[in-house]
Amino acid sequence: MDSLKYKTQGTCSQQIDIELKDGLIDSVKFTGGCHGNLQGVSALVKGMEPREAIARLKGIRCGGKSTSCPDQLALALEKML
Repeated sequence: MDSLKYKTQGTCSQQIDIELKDGLIDSVKFTGGCHGNLQGVSALVKGMEPREAIARLKGIRCGGKSTSCPDQLALALEKML
């Protein structure tokens, strides 16, 4: 199992803990941020191939920010690959 603790930048969440198992996203846990929304994002990407999650999430912005928690997740997954 591959895992990563990723320190986010420019978002309300401070860290994303990711675990991949057999090439698929097994778990995602955000520290900080909008708890309900981030639980939803985590549940939606579970079982997904990382490249698919990256394609769907990369570039999403939050308000006037240049990034978002989903965008940071995509960047973290890219780092894992």
